[in-house]
Amino acid sequence: MITFKEMLPQELSENTFRMIGDDWMLITAMDPANGSYNTMTASWGGLGVLFHKPVAYIFIRPQRYTKEFVDRADQITLSFFGGDMRRALQFCGSKSGRDCDKIKQAGLSAFVDGKIVGFKEAEKIFVCRKLYASPLMKEGFVGDKIPRSVYADDDYHTMYILEIEKILTKQI
Repeated sequence: MITFKEMLPQELSENTFRMIGDDWMLITAMDPANGSYNTMTASWGGLGVLFHKPVAYIFIRPQRYTKEFVDRADQITLSFFGGDMRRALQFCGSKSGRDCDKIKQAGLSAFVDGKIVGFKEAEKIFVCRKLYASPLMKEGFVGDKIPRSVYADDDYHTMYILEIEKILTKQI
C-alpha cells in the first residue's frame, strides 16, 4: 500500500535544479466549480523564499489548457516522479487535456484530496497555495535575445508564485 508522509518545505534536501530542470514535474489544478482537473509537464520554475514564506514559482504559456485550471484554483500541486516515469511525463507534456484523457493514457493514477489532485506514482507532491500571478512582458526583459528566441509568437508565460504549504513524500 502506498501512503504519503507530510514533511515541511525546510526539510527538502534534493537538488531542485535536477528535480525541475532535468526530471520535470507535473503542475495540476482542480476547477473548484465542477471538480474537474488537468495537468501539464513543466521544466521551468524554481523554489525559494519570498514574502517570508517557502515558495515555488512556475510559468505557464497562455495557450496551455492547464492554465485555465490554475487561474481558477486557489491550490495547486507540483508532483515529482522517479526516472521510470519519463515516458508518462513526456506524454503529459505533448498532449492536451482538451483532446484526450491524458492522465489515464499516460498510465497515471490521480487521487483527489479536498481541493488538490496528486498522483500515486509521484515520489513527492508539493501542495501549494497561489499567492501571485502576472504575465511576463517583453518590456521587462533586458535586451531582446530571450524574447526573440523564446517568444517569437509573443505568447509570454504567466508567472505564478505559490506558497508551499506542505510536501507529501511517498512511503512504501
